[in-house]
Amino acid sequence: MTDREVASSLQGLSTEGVDPRFSDIDGRPALELARLMNGEDAQVPQAIATQLPSIAAAVDAIVERLGRGGRLRYVGAGTAGRLAVVDASECPPTFSTPPELVAAVMAGGSGAMTGAVEGAEDDVDAGRAAMAAEGIGPDDAVLGVTASGRTPFVLAALDEARRRGAATAGLSCNAGAALSGVVEFPIEVVVGNEFIAGSTRLKSGTAQKLVLNMISTITMVRLGHTYRNYMVDMRVSNAKLAARAARMVGEITGADIDTAAAALSSCDNQIKTAVVMIVREVDAARARDLLDTADGRLAGVMGAS
Repeated sequence: MTDREVASSLQGLSTEGVDPRFSDIDGRPALELARLMNGEDAQVPQAIATQLPSIAAAVDAIVERLGRGGRLRYVGAGTAGRLAVVDASECPPTFSTPPELVAAVMAGGSGAMTGAVEGAEDDVDAGRAAMAAEGIGPDDAVLGVTASGRTPFVLAALDEARRRGAATAGLSCNAGAALSGVVEFPIEVVVGNEFIAGSTRLKSGTAQKLVLNMISTITMVRLGHTYRNYMVDMRVSNAKLAARAARMVGEITGADIDTAAAALSSCDNQIKTAVVMIVREVDAARARDLLDTADGRLAGVMGAS
């Protein structure tokens, strides 16, 4: 695509527009700028609210694919890709999922996390090749993330993912985005012109972070990685988390903190196992068997939550 064609494709995108209200920000004091930015950021949840049915539909499709053994892949470039990497990387410690269950594919590879990789987001062939390299198939779900909704790498990847039978969703910040025409489940969070024209790490980035949080969190809740609103699949990797785990076990079971901590210590700090040990008065091995029978869902062992 020529420079002129690229410029033409960006015309009319709200994420690229210049807001005249902020034309003199370089001469305003810091407190006023903070108030202006905060006011703009406050609009993001309202924009997301209009897309909740679309987000829920995408989650249902993702849960169905993961429930039959598939994987979730985010695809993005630049800021959107980095936010996707962050969200995916939080799933293993928060929900004890294997790293391969939820992962991000970023234009330009790992080097693009901390620096720009020239031409990466425009590489259509690389987008398609990335889906082949991931072995994307009918059991998988792929979510493209791009503020403009027209990033070539992402469009090509999602087109290829859909051709391979994967469930496909797209998160963009423009109405009528090109990405929406490629995927089964389009999500368009239109946040309007940015505080700094074209800087989609601002409202667009905030919207993407919030929606990715929704998608990964609700997916994990639906897959049984929580009990009530307790994070019972959390990995205990430091003193703070050990204290949090003991408190959770105590609150769920009614046991005192010493009993909760002792149970956790005897089962490699697995919160669900410790809960079952106390409630069912069994050892760790039997507790794990009971959880396996319930497909890992604590509610299935405890009864109705």
